[in-house]
Amino acid sequence: MKNNIYVTEPFLPPLDEFVSYLQQIWESKHITNNGPFHKQLETELGKYLGVENISLISNGTIALLVAIKALELKGEIITTPYSFVATAHAIKWNGLEPVFIDIDPDTCNLNPDLIEDAITEKTSAILPVHVYGNPCETEKIQMVADKHNLKVIYDAAHAFGVKKNGDSILNHGDLSILSFHATKVFNTFEGGAIVSHSAEMKKKIDDLINFGFQNETTVKGLGINGKMNEVQASMGLLQLKYIGQAIEKRKQITEHYRKRLNKITGLFFLDSLENTNHNYAYFPIFINEDQYGISRDDLYNKLKLFNIHCRRYFYPLISQFDEYIKLTSLHCENLANAVKMSNKVLCLPISHDLDSERIEQICSIIEIK
Repeated sequence: MKNNIYVTEPFLPPLDEFVSYLQQIWESKHITNNGPFHKQLETELGKYLGVENISLISNGTIALLVAIKALELKGEIITTPYSFVATAHAIKWNGLEPVFIDIDPDTCNLNPDLIEDAITEKTSAILPVHVYGNPCETEKIQMVADKHNLKVIYDAAHAFGVKKNGDSILNHGDLSILSFHATKVFNTFEGGAIVSHSAEMKKKIDDLINFGFQNETTVKGLGINGKMNEVQASMGLLQLKYIGQAIEKRKQITEHYRKRLNKITGLFFLDSLENTNHNYAYFPIFINEDQYGISRDDLYNKLKLFNIHCRRYFYPLISQFDEYIKLTSLHCENLANAVKMSNKVLCLPISHDLDSERIEQICSIIEIK
């Protein structure tokens, strides 16, 4: 039995299969720059995810940076404070200003009913996040975007393989970005992708992640080095072989947690959204201290004593970091739900190799306050 358990651990395929891929890379001497594994992974991912145009990127943060650059956005972007800090950092790195609005406490996603009140003459886009892989209200968001001529980029870092009403959630908005970081359901060690909806936009993105080169002697636009290498791509191809098993195991863990914890006073979960297939990216619980008896942080520290390392995900809010604290959108009353959920959330361990014995141990610790 392992000594330490973490919120999410990378799924690693059989070592001998990975070594076989490495041997092919060594023999070909093609280790980056749109190699054969890179091309194969783009094709296979497109099929699996149900999207026509996907560009592989070195990591999810670069994918966000490039997506904003590709749409040539200016001014302000409306987004959520309840996310990983890269969501807002990508906006600031592009010289734009994030405008935070509150979340829906039932989903932890950006509340689309608050978007219009945040729009100014400087607003150019909306950047919602499919938090924990739960789809945003894409129809409402698109209606507002169309009415005000705004672009929509979805941060789908948690939403690998998620479908709503049978359609990939990645087919909504102007662009969607994915993260293939080691802690994600699907990983390429580091990595990411941008899903676009035309061959022209894919070409623009592919140029941007290769410094803007059009050919050997022509650079167009302010590009960056965002290419995925062959080692990352080979890991992705192996991951795809086992992704069904990995997601099924996460589903079993989620069901185990829900069955064991659903009657504990002061502890609640997010409801599963209807007509959505989930990838079980995270398992968040929320603690009402007055009812549960101890605070979220007390439980977090108690679990640590047993080498169970949970995560207060997302705490603090992006809006509470020094880089953003002075923004005018950050008056506490404007973000009341985000603050409330951030102060209650605790993500429990969920990974392909978490066995029933350890799940029972975690649940028993939570039960005995």
